[in-house]
Amino acid sequence: MSDPAPLACLEAACDGLSRVGVAVSGGGDSVAALALAVDILGPARVAAVTVDHGLRPEAAAEADFVGGVCARLGVEHAVLRWDGVHRGNLMEAARTARLRLIAEWARGRVDAVVLAHTLDDQAETVLMRLARGSGVDGLSGMAAQRWAFGVLWLRPFLRVTRAALRAELRARGQSWVEDPTNADPAYLRVQARRALDALASLGITAEGLAVTAWRMRRAREALESDVQAALDTLVREERGTLLIAEGARSLTDEIRLRMFAHLLGHLGGSHYRPRLAELERLVRTGQGTLGGCVLAPRGTGWRLWREARAVRSSLPWDGRWTLVGGDGAPAMIAALGEAGLLTLSRQSAAGMHAHWRDTGLPRSALAGLPAVWRDGRLIASPLTCWPQGWTLNAQPLAPIVTPASLSH
Repeated sequence: MSDPAPLACLEAACDGLSRVGVAVSGGGDSVAALALAVDILGPARVAAVTVDHGLRPEAAAEADFVGGVCARLGVEHAVLRWDGVHRGNLMEAARTARLRLIAEWARGRVDAVVLAHTLDDQAETVLMRLARGSGVDGLSGMAAQRWAFGVLWLRPFLRVTRAALRAELRARGQSWVEDPTNADPAYLRVQARRALDALASLGITAEGLAVTAWRMRRAREALESDVQAALDTLVREERGTLLIAEGARSLTDEIRLRMFAHLLGHLGGSHYRPRLAELERLVRTGQGTLGGCVLAPRGTGWRLWREARAVRSSLPWDGRWTLVGGDGAPAMIAALGEAGLLTLSRQSAAGMHAHWRDTGLPRSALAGLPAVWRDGRLIASPLTCWPQGWTLNAQPLAPIVTPASLSH
C-alpha cells in the first residue's frame, strides 16, 4: 500500500463540505489534521474541539496548548469536559463520552468531524482484534467514514503513516504534545505497537495489516448486502414491534445472526452489537431477552419487541418515536407499562374503547410500547386502542450501512 500525501487524503474526504470540525487532542496526528484542514478550507470553515476527560493532570494544559495553536491559525476552538463517573471499563466509557460530547458540539455547527487516526492506528487495531479472535467485522478495522450520534465522522488518514503527519508538522515548525500514556505498557494499544516492531522480522507490518483491514471491510460489505436483502423481504413493523418471517430459518448462520443483531440494535437503541455467544443463544432458541428486547415465537416466525423495563422516558422516546397532535398542552412519551395497561383495562370496562387485547399483541410487548403521559397520568395510547387525537411516528428500520457501525 502506498503512503499518499496527507493533504490529498484530507482534501478528498472534505470535498463538498462547507465546514468541518477537527477533534484535536494536542498530539501530532490531530494537530497535523487541524493544520491541513486550514490549508484546504481556510480558518473560517474549520472548528476545533478538545475533550478533557479529567483523567490526567496534564489534560488541562494540553487543551490550553491546542487553544494557542487555534488562536495562531484563526480557528474557533471549544474545550469540552467530561464529568462522568469513573468506574467499570474506564477507557471504553471515556471513548463513548468523547464521541457523545463532540457530537453534541458538532450538530448544527459543522458538516463532519475529522478524526486523525492513521495507518499505524489501523494496524494496531487489527492486531488487538486478532488477539481477541475477532471475525470479519473486527478485522475490517476502523471505517474511513461513518455516522454515529447523528454526526458524520471522517478518518481521512487511514492510508497515511504517523511519521508522514509528523513530517508535515516539522516542515511547518509546529510542535505537538506527547501523551505519556502512549509509552505506558499498561495499555493494550502500546503493547500492540511494540508487538508490531517485533513482528516485522516475520513480514507482519503495519502496511500489511492495514491492507488486511481493507480486504476484510470489502468482505463485510458483501455480507451486509445479503443482510439488507433479508431485511427487505423478511421483516415488517407492526404497532412498534418487528415481525420476522419464517424465511429467516433458511438464511445462512452468518446472515441470520447479522440480521438479528441489526434488529436488536434498532429496537434497543444500542450502538454496539450484543456479544456473539449471547446472540447465538438467542437466535438458536428463538426466544429470550437480549439488548433490552424480547424475542418470542409467532406462528412460524418471531416477534421482537422492546422490553418495558429497559425503556427510558425521553423525547424523542427511545431514539425512535416522535409525537404529533393533541391539544397543544405539554405531554411526554413514556412506556405504557403495567400502570398504563391497568388504566386502559378500566376504561375498556367502562365502555370508553376496545380492549387492548384486541391488538393481538402480548401483554409484555404492549407494556414496552410508547404512550402519551401528562403529569404522571396516561392521556393517550395511540398504538393500542386509545389515540385521543395523538399520533406516534417511528423512525423506519435503518438500512445496513457499514460506516454507520459504532463498533469501529
